[in-house]
Amino acid sequence: MPTLAFYISGHGFGHASRDIEVLNALAARRPDVRVVVRTTVAPWLFDLTMRGAFEYARVECDTGIVQIDGLRLDVADTLRRARAFMAELPARAAAEADALTAIGASLVVYDIPALGSAAAARAGLPAVALGNFSWDWAYAAYDGAADVAEAVADAYRPTALALRLPMQGGFEAFSRVEDVPFIARRSARAAVETRAALGLSRDERVVLTSFGGHGVVDMNLDALAALDGYAVLVSGSIPFGVAGETLLAGGRRGRIVPFDETSLYAQGIRYEDLVAAADVVVTKPGFGIIAECVANDTAMVYTSRGHFAEYDVMVREMPRVLRCHYLDQADFFAGRWREALDAVLDQPPPPDHPAVNGAEIVAERLVEWMEKI
Repeated sequence: MPTLAFYISGHGFGHASRDIEVLNALAARRPDVRVVVRTTVAPWLFDLTMRGAFEYARVECDTGIVQIDGLRLDVADTLRRARAFMAELPARAAAEADALTAIGASLVVYDIPALGSAAAARAGLPAVALGNFSWDWAYAAYDGAADVAEAVADAYRPTALALRLPMQGGFEAFSRVEDVPFIARRSARAAVETRAALGLSRDERVVLTSFGGHGVVDMNLDALAALDGYAVLVSGSIPFGVAGETLLAGGRRGRIVPFDETSLYAQGIRYEDLVAAADVVVTKPGFGIIAECVANDTAMVYTSRGHFAEYDVMVREMPRVLRCHYLDQADFFAGRWREALDAVLDQPPPPDHPAVNGAEIVAERLVEWMEKI
């Protein structure tokens, strides 16, 4: 039985969400493959959304970008942690190589922590990278980070193949790169059914807030509660509000509708069903939420997310694949959303309709690699 070790960045849910789609597509093709996920992403996400068998090992794969909350980051701490992690990379890679040998791994896939490549090289295994940006490119955008960026690039270089998603940046460190389509979670439920489960009518204009697990503090909840003409969906499990409290216990508050993701999953409702049931997603630009808006034909209102190289790429390329509109942070935190929401819903359809079957394409490529080993 072939064993695939999958290293997943702990930076937010976006990497894990798309990787789960790949692993689900892989399980449909090769249910005999043993999958070992190595990450710090919360195991509940895998428990709720993986369709095939898998094993979970909590491993710190990278330090990513240090987030203050869903919209604000700490550059100085980001570089401090990344520099310390990369200094320890040889020892970490040696320990991971032993672990890969112990589980009988035959292929390493990673999205896109350098530890995956370094561990595979140390264990003498082929490695396949997957992502829309590389961490050396992301770190190189910060002043004084050349040493960190080069250390990450050096760790990437032994990788056999990099599968590059749209809206990309970096990848100069990889000798072999193949482009693949968007990986996106696509809803299979009627929007009216999802709305009914949330206590919403089919005629309401629905806004889904999406800020990963970090949430957003300093929001004017009174303004959102009074947002006439729109129901605002907020996950009850993330901090959201003036003091960063969660909203589930308080129930519906005016136009704010909190939801419990665990309860929805128990009803067979997945996050992509929420995206498809919404008219607009209010968020920060990130690959995962962009891909899901594209796949489910949902408009996006976005605000800025601090100094992150990926942001500029997203803002440049989004208008060709989805209806989107910018909302500055002053208006965002004040709850002055209506003008932006109205404007994005008045937009015509986007000019391009890209493929969103990247999970299936990547799964096929991984099967090909495992059959060669």
